[in-house]
Amino acid sequence: MKKILFVVVVFGTMMLSLNTFAQKQYKFGHIDSNQLLSIMPEREKAKTDLEAHAKQLEQTLTGMQSELERKYQDYVTSADSLSKLIRQTKEAELNEMQQRMQTFQQNAQQELSQKENELLQPIIQKARTAIKEVADERGYIYVFDSGTGVLLHWSEESEDLMPFVKVKLGIK
Repeated sequence: MKKILFVVVVFGTMMLSLNTFAQKQYKFGHIDSNQLLSIMPEREKAKTDLEAHAKQLEQTLTGMQSELERKYQDYVTSADSLSKLIRQTKEAELNEMQQRMQTFQQNAQQELSQKENELLQPIIQKARTAIKEVADERGYIYVFDSGTGVLLHWSEESEDLMPFVKVKLGIK
């Protein structure tokens, strides 16, 4: 009799535990990270800084182009009167200037890309931290990014975290 009572109590306890486990709510949320990043105030300053840096690089490149064009025009107007050695030297100089300009342009593109990453990384990290904090505070086990285009469907039960993250970041 004691064994049967013990088995019933153990079985009842297991069923109660399974029932409690089965009733646990899993919360899923989503957010458009691209939209979030576009409304963060830090993004505008980063964009302004990046544009200023790009303008500085562009001015340098424009100066190099102007110098190349001026030297090329000088060469064209005086080429007939120059000796073969001087003409070859000027042609080599023009080719070298053009190579320097192309190298500068390639390096400028790389530098601009690095600068963009450098400016955006803290903003992205701040957004991620806010999303994680909101998810933890509100009990979400998964948050999907609807801005990347990878998410094909989400249920009406999935909650948009944008309003909460905006509050966390102080964005109106």
